[in-house]
Amino acid sequence: MCGRLYCFHTPSLFLLLRNNSKHRYNEIMNADTVARLLSLNRQFYQTFGREFSSTRQRLQPGVQRILDTLSGDESLLDLGCGNGELARERMRRGQCGPYTGLDFSLPLLEVARHGWEDAPATFIRADLSAADWEKRMVTPSHQFFDLVTAFAVLHHIPGASLRLSILQKVHDLLRPGGQFIHSEWQFLNSDKLKGRVQQWQDIGLSDKDVGPGDYLLDWRSGGRGLRYVHHFEEAELGALAEASRFRVRSGFLSDGENGQLGLYQVWEVA
Repeated sequence: MCGRLYCFHTPSLFLLLRNNSKHRYNEIMNADTVARLLSLNRQFYQTFGREFSSTRQRLQPGVQRILDTLSGDESLLDLGCGNGELARERMRRGQCGPYTGLDFSLPLLEVARHGWEDAPATFIRADLSAADWEKRMVTPSHQFFDLVTAFAVLHHIPGASLRLSILQKVHDLLRPGGQFIHSEWQFLNSDKLKGRVQQWQDIGLSDKDVGPGDYLLDWRSGGRGLRYVHHFEEAELGALAEASRFRVRSGFLSDGENGQLGLYQVWEVA
């Protein structure tokens, strides 16, 4: 895959934090603000889960491109599985490897679980921000995964420490040579989406409470909702990869009318 896509190397997370103020990874975000932003996003997906699901009936082109590279027999953990469309597409493609989907939104999981009574898919309700979410993934009969995916998930996780903690747990859930494949929303590449950026004052915060790359975006289907989103840059992700003992293998841009709304990366266990 690396021959078809771009590859890059970046300094460690903590070196980047110390030497480059542009990529401080929300080091100043305190625990109360992290909890507040997590609560905001939980409330959004609980309230608008079904409306959100109705806009996600097809996988993004970038996800389809990733599936094209798989053999189909991989054991896969899908973080932020949402309505389970990834599992359904795997089934349509005849990819029969064990699938486990994780999400905290009950409305989305109810959609995901429908019709899987006799199919090889397991859906678990768990929150990535919880201290022990990974323990629900490990059973006596299943210790490691070949592949972990997190499409459009990490950009909803506030704060450097929490992101790093989650990624370290992902690393430990993968077998040697396993891969973590994820995508991050590049909404600043769209003038339309930039118009949805709201003021932090709308939720009682200020610019001083958050860090570079942190944004508040609105939702306008079925009512008005607000979500916390972080806009990742490649250097940020590369530093996170190194700090969580991954090696960035490849990446590409995809999705949206301009083909630049999703940044996809493939990380390998280092």
